[in-house]
Amino acid sequence: MYIEIDFDSEEAYYMQLRNRIIEGIATGRIIEGEALPSVRKMSEDIGINMHTVNKAYTLLKDEGFVKVDRRRGAVVSVDSDHILDINRLKKELNITIAGASCKGISRDELITIVDEILKEYGGEV
Repeated sequence: MYIEIDFDSEEAYYMQLRNRIIEGIATGRIIEGEALPSVRKMSEDIGINMHTVNKAYTLLKDEGFVKVDRRRGAVVSVDSDHILDINRLKKELNITIAGASCKGISRDELITIVDEILKEYGGEV
C-alpha cells in the first residue's frame, strides 16, 4: 500500500493519513476486507511516529471505515449509518462552504468543483 504524506503541509499528519486511506477506499485502491499495515509498519513506511498512525487508525475506526481485528489489525470495513453519515457530511461541508464563501467562491464554482470531484470517484453528476 502506497501512501504519501506531505511533510510541508500544514495539515496534521494523522489527518493526511486518514484522508489518503479514505480516498483509497473510495477509488478502490484499498478494498473492503483488506488489512491495513500494522501501526509499526505504516509508521516505518511513511516516516511518521507510531502514535500518529495509531491516532489516524483510531479516527478511521470511530468514523466506521475500519474495524479492529485482534489477529489482522485494522481491516477495511465500511460500516454505514446513512443518517449519521449525512449529518457528519453536513458538518464537514458547512465549514468548507463557509470558508469558500469567505474567499468569494461562487455557488456555480463550488458546484463545478463538487462535480469534478464526484467524477474522480465515479459518482453520477
